[in-house]
Amino acid sequence: MLRARTPADRRASGQAFEARAEALLSRHGLTPVCRNWQCRFGEIDLIMHDGATLVFVEVRQRDRSRFGAAAASIGNAKRERLRRAISMYLGALAHTPPCRVDAVLFDGDSAPEWLRDVLGERD
Repeated sequence: MLRARTPADRRASGQAFEARAEALLSRHGLTPVCRNWQCRFGEIDLIMHDGATLVFVEVRQRDRSRFGAAAASIGNAKRERLRRAISMYLGALAHTPPCRVDAVLFDGDSAPEWLRDVLGERD
């Protein structure tokens, strides 16, 4: 019998995938700034630097594709929450650097997929 995942299970799993995503991006030269930055609009999973560019990273994971792949889980509502959270983060900075939003996707046992500039907004 399949046991339902508890919130603690989901949180631990999410943290493990965020650590894997951070390690992947670090291997490609990005440097970590913050993990799990929270505000009233939600959470930004990872914030990293890619040179002078500030990169906001959404980490998504799907065990099975029954409800769609990991990329499909970043819908319009999630995009809007990300935009608002990013705006709040940037509002606290003395100056706004060039930035972009990336996603690291984990689908089942496949290798992670790193998508750059998922919101289509340029530096």
